Amino acid sequence: MYNPPPTLHMLCGKIAAGKSTLAKRLASGNGTVLVAEDKWLNALFSDEMASVPDYVRCSSKLRSIMGPHVSSLLNAGVSVVLDFPANTIETRSWMRSILDETSASHQLHVLCAPDDLCLQRLRDRNARGDHPFAATEEQFRLFSKHFAPPSPAEGFNLVMHEEPN
Repeated sequence: MYNPPPTLHMLCGKIAAGKSTLAKRLASGNGTVLVAEDKWLNALFSDEMASVPDYVRCSSKLRSIMGPHVSSLLNAGVSVVLDFPANTIETRSWMRSILDETSASHQLHVLCAPDDLCLQRLRDRNARGDHPFAATEEQFRLFSKHFAPPSPAEGFNLVMHEEPN
C-alpha cells in the first residue's frame, strides 16, 4: 500500500483573502491537521494583544514553539495545514526552516484577492463576530504595506488561487 509523503500546506494572502477558509478545506483530508495561528494566539495571548507590536511579539513566541511541533508532526507522517500568514520573506523563511527538518513535500497557496474584496470580507467577518480578532481597515492597510508576494527564488511550490473579478 502506497502512503504519499506528508505535505506542509502554507498560506499567503492579505487579511480576509480567504486563507482560513481554504485552510479548513485543505485540512479536511485524512491524515491532515490544521494549525491555526489566530486560534492559538487567542487562546494563549488574547489579554496581551492590543497593538501591532503586541501581535509581532506574541506571534514570534508562538512560532518558536510551533515550528518544532509542526516538524514533528510531518516527520510522523501527518500532513499539516499551517494557517499562519506566509506574507513576508521572514515568515516564509521560518516556514522553510520547518521543512528543512523534514522530508515532507509542500505547497504554498497564494490567494490573490483584491483589496476591495478583502476589505468587504473583513467588514462582513467583523459584523458576524465569528473571528477571534476584529481587524480594522487601518490595520488591514498597515499589514498590507508589509505584504511581499513569494518569488520563485524562494523555492516554494506555489499554488495560485485567483479571485474572479
